Amino acid sequence: MTEPTIPTGQLTLSGPSEKLDAAHWPVRGDLAHIRLAGRCFVPHYAVPVPHDTLQDTALHAAARQDADVIAQLAAGTVFNVLDIAGQWAWGQVGEDGLVGYVALTQLEKK
Repeated sequence: MTEPTIPTGQLTLSGPSEKLDAAHWPVRGDLAHIRLAGRCFVPHYAVPVPHDTLQDTALHAAARQDADVIAQLAAGTVFNVLDIAGQWAWGQVGEDGLVGYVALTQLEKK
């Protein structure tokens, strides 16, 4: 994984915040990947923490076992965690993959 570029100095938006596809861009109403600072206005930005999937596992659309499955991830897939709530991690597959939720029991920090 390449280190994310963390913006320095004062950031400003020079127009409206971009509306990005949440399935492919790690941004939601309260949080976004640090690389999106200056493109999207949210209260918080996070630096991703890389994890590996321990076994084949599902990427969910929401933090629930019964939520729609977006994709199946193979064991050893890199999942960049941006937020943890309860027993679920929200993040992105690799650097530019799908965005969703994975059960914490299926992840190991690199």
